[in-house]
Amino acid sequence: MKNIGSVKEDLNIEKRISITPETVKKFIRLGFIVNLEKNYAEHIGINDEEYKNSGANLISSKEGVLEKSDIILKVNCPSKDEVNLIKNKSILVGQFDLNNNKDIINKLIQKDVKFFSLNLLPRITRAQSMDVLSSQANLAGYKSVIESFANFERAIPMMMTAAGTIPAAKILVVGAGVAGLQAIATAKRMGAIVFATDVRIASKEQVESLGGKFLTIESSENLETEGGYAKAATEDFKKKQEELLTETLKKIDIVICTALIPGKKAPLIIKDFMIKSMKSGSLIYDLAAAQGGNTAFTEIDKIVVKNGVKIMGERNILNKLPVSASNLYAKNIFNFVLNLYDKENKKININLKDEIIEKTLIK
Repeated sequence: MKNIGSVKEDLNIEKRISITPETVKKFIRLGFIVNLEKNYAEHIGINDEEYKNSGANLISSKEGVLEKSDIILKVNCPSKDEVNLIKNKSILVGQFDLNNNKDIINKLIQKDVKFFSLNLLPRITRAQSMDVLSSQANLAGYKSVIESFANFERAIPMMMTAAGTIPAAKILVVGAGVAGLQAIATAKRMGAIVFATDVRIASKEQVESLGGKFLTIESSENLETEGGYAKAATEDFKKKQEELLTETLKKIDIVICTALIPGKKAPLIIKDFMIKSMKSGSLIYDLAAAQGGNTAFTEIDKIVVKNGVKIMGERNILNKLPVSASNLYAKNIFNFVLNLYDKENKKININLKDEIIEKTLIK
């Protein structure tokens, strides 16, 4: 398998790319031919000339790329039209929502396509360089704070002036995973007072190391999976958490929601009665919007106002940082392909004894 290809995503929903000029050179050094659709990354300021100078072939049509490629790199699941063009027995690498793309996945299976979903990577040291969830969540956590502060109608840091003192804004980060920790760090750098909560007690040390105040309830439950993700809490834990949150939210200016459970609908954490207790003029930014949202009123790509509280939900915040997000994603995906590559025999080897390959292979 010598041809690696990538085509433009649907730019209405996704601006990230899977191959950069830098990774083109790396693939070529391994012996691959790289085929890209014409104007592949023009929308983020990378012209075809840069790709040509790196050694890529620019092909005028999507069909031309997919029909030639033995390995196809994507950000999101291919469309039905794209699936029809993908060669039988090829390899597809990207991030796939298994619940919402069953028809497409079944069609890929029928074509004997081996497809790997990088959002299923095991959380092991060897997989860190391929971890798209972490690289992208880092940027999402940062940008959620920037977007929140831009829409908040007060100053963030404490300011002492001759006319009086402006108090620092109080921020609550719900979920202290990768996105949440980056949100905490960003908000602290900008002068906010930051609180955070997470069902995983192990997060306490990380939150406090960044200058945040960790809010928790006493519990004997272990709410962390072996892979390091949060898992669903019991009803008793949820009730106690609700009481703590309701009281905390009364004094909070901005809430950043980042709580997700892999493969499931986002947990509903901030309920309607909690929002009613919040100050008018406060704001909630819900990073979990695409998976149902962490609040009762989140709507995708809309700002909903309830009792003077703005609730912002965005389908894909990374579209606001497509250059940085693409650079990291392309490196992640190159490292994954490198792990598939047998350097000695100079070919792709799908070794199911490798935990990384075994966990990410859908079929």
